[in-house]
Amino acid sequence: MRNPHSNGNLRKLEADGGGEATEENGFVNGVILGLDGGATSTVCVCVPFFSFGERFPDPLPILGRAVAGCTNRNSVGETAARNSLEQVISEALVQSGFDKSDVRGVCLGVSGVNHPSDQEKIENWIRDMFPSHVKVYVQNDAIVALASGTMGKLHGCVLIAGTGCIAYGFDEDGKEARASGGGPILGDWGSGYGIAAQALTAVIRAHDGRGPQTMLTSTILKALGLSSPDELIGWTYADPSWARIAALVPQVVSCAEAGDEISDKILVDAAEDLALSVKAVVQRLGLCGKDGTASFPVVMVGGVLNANQKWDIGKEVSKRINRYFPGAQTIIPKVEPAVGAALLAMNFISS
Repeated sequence: MRNPHSNGNLRKLEADGGGEATEENGFVNGVILGLDGGATSTVCVCVPFFSFGERFPDPLPILGRAVAGCTNRNSVGETAARNSLEQVISEALVQSGFDKSDVRGVCLGVSGVNHPSDQEKIENWIRDMFPSHVKVYVQNDAIVALASGTMGKLHGCVLIAGTGCIAYGFDEDGKEARASGGGPILGDWGSGYGIAAQALTAVIRAHDGRGPQTMLTSTILKALGLSSPDELIGWTYADPSWARIAALVPQVVSCAEAGDEISDKILVDAAEDLALSVKAVVQRLGLCGKDGTASFPVVMVGGVLNANQKWDIGKEVSKRINRYFPGAQTIIPKVEPAVGAALLAMNFISS
């Protein structure tokens, strides 16, 4: 099926033997699917295939884009995660006007992928959807977020702070390291969930008399349409999904901006925790060099870091990172992580 928006620049992939794409008149056949599956939602983009190392068009053409629900199976379960993956892939392809047989490769960055067994399970789900010639790569969502800031190169460190948080990095030799990313129970207090959970705890402590009074009480109750802190217990456990809790971060920021000391401390501690996650990765990989001043990229992704509020968490994290490592170059990506996944697939296929 010909994409009606391609203007003849992208030719349909014809499976020839092993299904390899060929170049014709300077244009590369085939498309790439890139997915970013976070703890809140999943984005899939369909882009033309280019050999990695070419000069990519700027901006990279997006032939199709779709959004579905969470694909972290640790959060929503395997059935819901798989259904969301199938949905978002199908919708992106339909929008692009191309078929599964046109796909050259698929790269998924999915939160909750922390072990080879996680990769294998999701890879098997995707392989069942496509012809055998399609290359499938499954990574943690942090890796594709890094690629979004480095245009597909795996070097440097990425910090994601959205609903969840993680720091992940690669050195020039491909050695990798990570910090945080274990989920809220295991101490990801710089995440959106972590910030909001501490705010809810502060409200309950204030109500009990175990902690100081805080502006968070009236602000959060108003946001949730509740009349008493006692009602927070039922609200919290009626649906303890991570994204639902994390959605309260803007209320914490607004209280901090208004001078609430409890809220300010929660955000300061979160910024320090996020910076420490980056520090741990950088030191384990030696990205800063022997004298600690070498230059390296730190890609910063996620709603907690890019909220653009007066109390700017991302800015505070950057300050702390630069105190540790003067050579750190913080980067806000120009493309979304799903596009980073697509660029990473091109890198893998071309290498």
